[in-house]
Amino acid sequence: MSDPIIEAANVSKTFGSGPSLVRALKSINLILDGGRLTVLMGPSGSGKTTLLSILGCMLAPTEGTVRICGTATSGVRPERLADLRRLHIGFVFQSYHLFSTLTVAENVLLALDVRGERGAGAMAKTEEILASVGLASKMAAFPRQLSGGEQQRVAIARAIVAEPSAILADEPTAALDAANGQATMAILSAIAKVRGRAVLVVTHDPRLFAFADRILHIEDGSLMHEEFPSRSPVQSLEGDARRPRPSRVGA
Repeated sequence: MSDPIIEAANVSKTFGSGPSLVRALKSINLILDGGRLTVLMGPSGSGKTTLLSILGCMLAPTEGTVRICGTATSGVRPERLADLRRLHIGFVFQSYHLFSTLTVAENVLLALDVRGERGAGAMAKTEEILASVGLASKMAAFPRQLSGGEQQRVAIARAIVAEPSAILADEPTAALDAANGQATMAILSAIAKVRGRAVLVVTHDPRLFAFADRILHIEDGSLMHEEFPSRSPVQSLEGDARRPRPSRVGA
């Protein structure tokens, strides 16, 4: 069995102090493996986005340890932490976060540019990844010329073009209608199965459960229980999906 992509061990997070102290996360143990889509489900204020931010090295835990592909993030210098994010983590957000003055291709190329990849090789990767999400004909379009579903696919392409080890998606279907939400989840599921990435999707929408290999429920900052659906529907990006790997659960 391969090493985990992301591992959280006894992770807690507090905000404020004294009477205003808030315990956002409480002793979270979690392992995310490649080849699996995990859904993190919970009500507003349960700690979903805080956990996602810590796993993505955007926020430091108050206690506990996070490891990204075996590298502990505790005590790591900010520039090294930024390197870990660029190398291993791709983010997908509810509001797309596309640059309105850049074309579809230019938005995706940015993810390669910050990693030092430029020129013909970067453009070839961009063309390939946009084709894989069904946007080969939209490379010269601007975000305002796209539907919400198309904008989210651009955001996904940007997140995966540099082949990060993990994709972290925060409510990626919340701004989409049902059909586009289903299409977005099918792409994310295929990224896990076909490309072997660890994919974590934060949501409060139970309609997305059908795409999950694993469902985690969080309440009041604690992981309460998990489920393992027997089968997930996957629309392959590039051929038949691989079998999902056996689940890994944090101790």
